[in-house]
Amino acid sequence: MSEDRPDSRHRRPEGLDDATVEALGKLSEALETTERARGHLYAFHQLTGHADLMLDEAVELLRAAGHDEYADAVSTELIGRNVIESRWTFQIVEDYDDGYYRCFRDLEARARNALAGGRRHLYEAEMKERRRTRGLPGHEAAPE
Repeated sequence: MSEDRPDSRHRRPEGLDDATVEALGKLSEALETTERARGHLYAFHQLTGHADLMLDEAVELLRAAGHDEYADAVSTELIGRNVIESRWTFQIVEDYDDGYYRCFRDLEARARNALAGGRRHLYEAEMKERRRTRGLPGHEAAPE
């Protein structure tokens, strides 16, 4: 059995102060929130695309019901329309990924690498150490 302490990847490097661990923890938390936002953006992209494809069937059903005027309007005004000026959702996703998201990830990694030797989740690892009950099953410091 290994010693009951976090593995070296989750122990703070010598000399790293509490304020820096807390700051890096908050930066990591902000990145995790951005990851969630990115997931919602991809959901928006997929849902909008799916809805656009569903409109084909709506046009057919409107025509079959004798409502050619509305079928034509959906077909010409809505199907294939940009969701924001000059952009479909895939272009929004690409701009987000290549701009804000890439900058955020790169900056978080740069700070973490420079200040904590690349170690991730030090704040959480130390919180786990404070909160777990040593020796109790399910409270181990790290996997075997």
